[in-house]
Amino acid sequence: MGPTRFVVGTAGHIDHGKTALVKALTGVDTDRWEEEKRRGITIDLGFAPLPLSGGIHASVVDVPGHEAFVKNMLAGATGIDVALLIIAADEGIMPQTEEHLAIVELLGVRRGIPVLTKRDLVDDEWLALVRTEVAARLERSRIPWRAPIAVSALKSEGLEDLKRALVEVAADLTDRPADDLFRLPIDRVFTLAGAGTVVTGSTWSGTVAAGASVRLLPLDRDVRVRSIQVHSQDAEQAGPGRRTALALVGVDKDEINRGQVAVTGTGWAPTSTLDVALELLPTVKKPLAVRTRIRVHLGTAEVLGRVAQVRAIAPGEQSVARLLLERPLVARGGDRFVIRSFSPVTTIGGGVVLDPYPPRRPRVSERGLAAGRPPAERLARFVEEAGLAGVRVGDIAVRAGVLPADVATTIAAAGKGILSVGDVLVARRAISTEVDRLTAVVAAHHDEHPLDAGLSLQALRAGVSAPAAVLDLLVEHGVKKQAWELAEGGAVVRAPGWRAQVGDAGGRLARRLAEARWQLPTVAELQREFSDPSVPALLAHLAREGSVERVDQERYALKQALEEFRRAVEETLRELGTATPAQFRDRLGLTRKYLIPLLEWADRRGITSRKGDTRVLRA
Repeated sequence: MGPTRFVVGTAGHIDHGKTALVKALTGVDTDRWEEEKRRGITIDLGFAPLPLSGGIHASVVDVPGHEAFVKNMLAGATGIDVALLIIAADEGIMPQTEEHLAIVELLGVRRGIPVLTKRDLVDDEWLALVRTEVAARLERSRIPWRAPIAVSALKSEGLEDLKRALVEVAADLTDRPADDLFRLPIDRVFTLAGAGTVVTGSTWSGTVAAGASVRLLPLDRDVRVRSIQVHSQDAEQAGPGRRTALALVGVDKDEINRGQVAVTGTGWAPTSTLDVALELLPTVKKPLAVRTRIRVHLGTAEVLGRVAQVRAIAPGEQSVARLLLERPLVARGGDRFVIRSFSPVTTIGGGVVLDPYPPRRPRVSERGLAAGRPPAERLARFVEEAGLAGVRVGDIAVRAGVLPADVATTIAAAGKGILSVGDVLVARRAISTEVDRLTAVVAAHHDEHPLDAGLSLQALRAGVSAPAAVLDLLVEHGVKKQAWELAEGGAVVRAPGWRAQVGDAGGRLARRLAEARWQLPTVAELQREFSDPSVPALLAHLAREGSVERVDQERYALKQALEEFRRAVEETLRELGTATPAQFRDRLGLTRKYLIPLLEWADRRGITSRKGDTRVLRA
């Protein structure tokens, strides 16, 4: 059983009766503009609902056939499930018929029905000839086409046959998943009294409810959906495979145009670079060379761009290429698109998006991407290329072109070489390579600073450009591999089992502090005395080892000497109650130069408290 709703698009040469057929089928005249009425041609997109038997509803999009309006036809052909290839029985296949056929093939339309219109203008013998010609031509097509159906809109002949064929074709279709990310490529924008700014299009995927928020891209604006209509009928929600109108709050008509997209979910972003599998139509006269300027039609957008990083593609051949666009559009992995030549304007090929957000390097020819490969294979490549930056899990549904519900299985299928860290995927190889690099960084730090406890964890992390979760994994991985160990309560990274080699200098320094007792020399004085630039590092090391304590920014003292000073201060204050620096000086035999730093140390250690110019024991 196929879907209950699907989109039917007309295609074919100008004046072969597309609009008349739609009117005969649906009762709706899709020529909306005065100019269309006056000139008798369809300039822009028209659409109409077509109820079929068995509760099936088709949305018919009537698109223009005149060559000058092919870009509008491309906008309408996006999101089509079934193509009606309209061929006038009295004229047969024409150049425009071939171009439209190429377009529906390039866009990957899933099913097709050839319709021979103006049946009343030809006799049976002529009709049989045209039927044979059309069937023979469509046998070579990649789309499964049904046998041609002859109709006359004027005399209402063959319409029921066509409706029955549409019901049968619908049974072969698979429903567009409703649980996908919502995406509506916009093909019309207008203002309606009471509704405000209205956008319309064929919903490509997913659902959105009235009252929900959608993001307009490339405009990059979040707006609220005030109300929804599906074929002019009010609806609570818009689903895939139907013509949709959204009334939006928070945006003016002038800010939106055809080619923009309304989306929900994460991972969407405008892009000006696409890595694609590109094919050139066999009818094109010359190969497609690098730097060729082209028109790219994706969704309802038409954007100028150039073909880059491509080996020349011969007519009828395909290759990978990078497209550089002159302004951004919105694309998803797996999207199909059409390219037309810059001038004269004609359809020359199309293809499929392999990566909507390619890295600058490597070149597309070196990335190993190709059409038809499973998404997991592409994902593995994206993660490998991303290095420590990784790939956000929330971006995978858009970039790899998979359903949100299939993201977990796609990650699992991408292989064991990928680690999931928080909301980021990172390659095991990238982690191992970085651990090796950082091991060398830690070793170099030991060489340059032999008395340091090691490299601070903060400095190690600052030297790596990666998300926080990946940094955590790196540190953890290095410990597990025994590339390094954490010391100083986890604040320092050092080589396993590393200890500072202080040698004689450390011993001499400790002895000097023991002799000084409370008459503490400054670090600068000790440096001059020992003529050794490593004195600050030696003192810091002795402090870490616990034999020495820092008194203030300029002085260190032996732990034992400080303990004796504490006892002397406590005895003095127990006896006197309070004491001034002058009283301490007399009691302890220290000048202010040495006394004040030690008294301030006692304050900071909570031994004493200052009251004016005196000190008391802290309770």
